[in-house]
Amino acid sequence: MKIFKFGGASVKDANGVKNIVKVLQKVGYENTLIVVSAMGKTTNLIEFVIKNYFDSSKELQASVQEIVKCHNEILLELFPNEQHQIYKDIKKLFEEMKGFLHRNKSPDYDFVYDQLVSFGELVSTKIISAYLNSISLENTWLDVRELIKTDTNYRDATVNWEATQENIKQKVNRNKLNITQGFIGSDPNNFTTTLGREGSDYSAAIFAYCLNAESVTIWKDVPGVLNADPRYFENAQLLHNISYREAIELAFYGASVIHPKTLQPLQRKEIPLYVKSFLNPKNDGTTVAKGSGINPNIPCFIVKKKQVLISLSSLDFSFIVEENISEIFKLLSDCKMKVDVIQNSAISFSVCVDNKFDNLEKLLNTLRSKFKVTHYENVSLYTIRHFTELAISGLKKEKEILLEQRAEQTIQLVVK
Repeated sequence: MKIFKFGGASVKDANGVKNIVKVLQKVGYENTLIVVSAMGKTTNLIEFVIKNYFDSSKELQASVQEIVKCHNEILLELFPNEQHQIYKDIKKLFEEMKGFLHRNKSPDYDFVYDQLVSFGELVSTKIISAYLNSISLENTWLDVRELIKTDTNYRDATVNWEATQENIKQKVNRNKLNITQGFIGSDPNNFTTTLGREGSDYSAAIFAYCLNAESVTIWKDVPGVLNADPRYFENAQLLHNISYREAIELAFYGASVIHPKTLQPLQRKEIPLYVKSFLNPKNDGTTVAKGSGINPNIPCFIVKKKQVLISLSSLDFSFIVEENISEIFKLLSDCKMKVDVIQNSAISFSVCVDNKFDNLEKLLNTLRSKFKVTHYENVSLYTIRHFTELAISGLKKEKEILLEQRAEQTIQLVVK
């Protein structure tokens, strides 16, 4: 089998959905499973609904209606006949969403987030599946929640591989074109869970692993994996080949084209990953597979915005030793802080973190009881993999460097 993954940018409107057809017709779609994200900015719009649900109930209905309106516009372009069954299917999904908002009693933000945000993927895949069927591209729509099983760690769930493999083995017909959702799964009680932001790539890798697929292709609005994000860096270049090891390093440091968890299941079974343009599907793009290094061997630039740099020092100038560091890491784990850089000396310890779950104040208050604490919010973390001195000097230009850490092939800079 082949696994294709289409992200939100590829299905942001009716023309995007029609373009999927062109891609499939050009590259083939036999024995294929397609994983699809929510359409365009739908996830962001649902996050706004969730914010209103907790903070501003007066605006809740209008924010839900905005999502309904966006999808109805796409439906009208794809299905001029408003009697088509898809209108009823989508209406039913949005009624389910509204029903949850009305009856939910849980105050747990992460639980509520997962139950609501998943409607983006459910709606997009229903629309795409129906459109393909309407033009005689017969396919089977699969509810991924019946396939990928996870624990109850909402918003960043861990996959139960044994249950997931069994479900996929039993319920996926390898001889058909299948369409399912990325990013989501379900827990033992059948409540919806999500695999972390940008988790659709990971979903594709899960299916590839469980189906022993011949390849995974991620269709993007860029030519492949670039050595830098063109939104932040000029003259980004295409990387033609990347080894699994190198790709995992880039993903770990935050390269946005590949989700960090995507590569491990693929590497275990040596399933190649292709990253290609949905605008030019016949172009080679980037191949991630077994091998060494990257081609071409050039510096790779990664930036993570909106980070927090926390610096600690002992109150009595005593050494910060293993016991202190162990305690600090437990606190970081308890507050669900993703650690991106660590640096320590005899009496100080600095860490750059991603405050994804908004637990910064809780963390700082606990740390202040034991350490002298300074912190900088909204800093940027730059990483250069395979750096050169020219690349470093260009990046440092006109920036205030708060922390610098250099290894053999990687340099990281935290800047204001």
